[in-house]
Amino acid sequence: MTMAIQEYSKRLSAYCRLEIIEVKDEKVPEKLSDQQRLKAIEAEGKRIISFLKDDEILVTLEINGNQMNSLDFSEKIEAYTVQGKSQITFIIGGSLGLSSEIIRRSDWSLSFSKMTFPHQLFRVMLLEQIYRAFKIIRGETYHK
Repeated sequence: MTMAIQEYSKRLSAYCRLEIIEVKDEKVPEKLSDQQRLKAIEAEGKRIISFLKDDEILVTLEINGNQMNSLDFSEKIEAYTVQGKSQITFIIGGSLGLSSEIIRRSDWSLSFSKMTFPHQLFRVMLLEQIYRAFKIIRGETYHK
């Protein structure tokens, strides 16, 4: 996975400035109460928020987010850039989900699937779709 992440990061450098920030998962017992789960989600949310800026577009990746195809995804990214929104931040939720504060701040809730994926695999999938979006926006060919 790491090699794929490096490869797409390298490819994306021709189109954008990419920064990947990973916050640590909250340590929780295997069986946790609803209160422990909420506390862990909120703690992770505070760590994520510490990296956010007020003027960025915030995209949360959530199982219950909106699903779209690659063309629609590229059009959405292009629409933000046309509006002068040059910084788009994608947040992949932790294994327990996203805090209510992060969800409230989200400008766009996106879902790739109703399935759950490991973080490293999902990161590759997201980077590939961002790369594909830039290729579509620029009218460049990209093998399917």
